Amino acid sequence: MIRVLLVEETDLVRGALAALLTSEEDIEVVGEAPGNEHTVPRALLYRPDVVVIDIDGNADRALCASTELTVRLPECRTLLVAGSTPPDYLRQALALRVAGIIGKNAPCDALAAGIRKVAAGERFVDPELAVLALCSAESPLTRRELEILRLAGDGTPTREIADRLSLSVGTVRNHLNAASRKTGARNRIDAIRIARESGWL
Repeated sequence: MIRVLLVEETDLVRGALAALLTSEEDIEVVGEAPGNEHTVPRALLYRPDVVVIDIDGNADRALCASTELTVRLPECRTLLVAGSTPPDYLRQALALRVAGIIGKNAPCDALAAGIRKVAAGERFVDPELAVLALCSAESPLTRRELEILRLAGDGTPTREIADRLSLSVGTVRNHLNAASRKTGARNRIDAIRIARESGWL
């Protein structure tokens, strides 16, 4: 049996994935985690063969957890599940040589197939995500600039962005101005549009 730990923030999706995998004769879901901060402790507790991590909620934390697992539990393999993840994160995941990465639009049986491949020591990369990562222009923006643009794009006021990220309002404005300059945008709205169309957000 292939022992699997599921890491997914949404209860409904996590339950659906668990039900899907439990129907497979050779896969056993030995544990679940509601978020990336629980990944490593639960993996150390359950000692799974494969950890399936949804990286859409917090890609940075998911990639950190995957890297830490490689060091602390080298016999465990990681399969990342990505939906609206920006190409920059996909490129980073591929550069870190994660065992597997699959898109949320992949066929249902692809998840089980991916788990079997990475458990067998092979690498499994969803072709659509690989093409997206390779064909998208690399972002000129820093992680902080992207984070602030993403919040601004969601309609979050500058003051609230500053409070959320423990920054001054002036620093947030400086990051927005830098993002506009680097993307050749006329203003922050234009910078958000360019970043979205380029697949960076």
